[in-house]
Amino acid sequence: MDTDGNSGDASRVVHVRFITKLDRPFKVPNSSISVASNFTRFGLSSVVNNLIQTENPDWEVEPFDFLINGELVRMSLENFLLAKGISAETILEIEYIRAVVPRKEEEPSLHDDWVSAVDGSSPRFFLTGCYDGLGRVWKAAGVCTHILEGHSEPVSSVSISNPEGADSVTVATASKDRTLRLWKFNAEDTRRNPLKISAFKILRGHRASVQSVAAQTSGNMICSGSWDCTINLWQTNEPVSEGDTVSTKKRKTTGQAKESQSEGEAVSSLVGHTQCVSSVKWPERETIYSASWDHSIRRWNAETGKDSLNIFCGKALNCLDIGGESSALVAAGGSDPILKIWDPRKPGTSAPVYQFSSHTSWVTACKWHEKSWFHLISASHDGKVMLWDLRTAWPLFVIDAHKDKALCADWWRGDTVLSGGADSKLCMTSGASVL
Repeated sequence: MDTDGNSGDASRVVHVRFITKLDRPFKVPNSSISVASNFTRFGLSSVVNNLIQTENPDWEVEPFDFLINGELVRMSLENFLLAKGISAETILEIEYIRAVVPRKEEEPSLHDDWVSAVDGSSPRFFLTGCYDGLGRVWKAAGVCTHILEGHSEPVSSVSISNPEGADSVTVATASKDRTLRLWKFNAEDTRRNPLKISAFKILRGHRASVQSVAAQTSGNMICSGSWDCTINLWQTNEPVSEGDTVSTKKRKTTGQAKESQSEGEAVSSLVGHTQCVSSVKWPERETIYSASWDHSIRRWNAETGKDSLNIFCGKALNCLDIGGESSALVAAGGSDPILKIWDPRKPGTSAPVYQFSSHTSWVTACKWHEKSWFHLISASHDGKVMLWDLRTAWPLFVIDAHKDKALCADWWRGDTVLSGGADSKLCMTSGASVL
């Protein structure tokens, strides 16, 4: 069977009507037409483009994806109808949407060691953490404005505390040196040479490497997960007072911003995991999610310290994110090639509602798109970053830019995918619009 659906045996036809939620000039006539049953999405895309060009001769061809009963078509029409038990005798309504196709792979942002963490939640900059112990602030691909200097071991996680805030931005870094550090800088700084800055506060309290850090929605607190099996909660805006902070001296060095520095202690701890807390998220003011190497995902009340959800996953977990429909779905990956998604609103079951298995090694990162119910990305030790749509079991596209393990991934500015890896590169793929 011809894969593009533009030639071959077309003796069998299907009567279809194309519909869309897209505005003009994407709309086509509402009447039904006949198409060959061996058409795949590529052949259907050609039909829709031809119909649009009939009304608009200046139309430039672009790819479309197609949904039947809410599911993306990833085979020929004939095979799809057979697989779903849909009759070919009636007029088939097919919804078309703009295909998600990355437009450009930017030049990589080079680091001196493994790129272990990335946060793209601010449209003004993105933040990376590296095994050389440094955090870095980037305005664009290859344009580093600030270097966060102070950790004595690799940076394992980073989080922007107030991504939509004023010029002065607070960010947090977590490290294998058992500490977290808080930093402030001017997000509007356009200097050519990066400015080295030191943390204004060091957070101590974990007894082992800190693996993950996440900011509270309000930006006034952060939480951290550690190899000591605990989750600690910290203030980011607490006043300096005797007993909870300690002044530390700062030596002055060339090219380094001079700031006062203090030490802070955890406000509270969440205890329950029995192995490394590998990932934490704080999506709502009173709700924290955590994933652990003890094979479980937990949901905690930040006020009471009690867990209200415990999902057993069967594998050690490396990553976690909350998003999707009503920001209620839980995505996680770990020590197998499968990205899994749960819906905690469905009581009485710990079975995932979606499973995606195109990776060939451990899943190291997953991230929902902020404004889409359907789309999320994943990174893996197989070196690949994949974009998923819940409406199909196959990835929409695969980014194969890393020459070694991919360790972290995030969205930036809505249509750009950031990923860091053991090849010491931060890769950027732009133009991947899902809306």
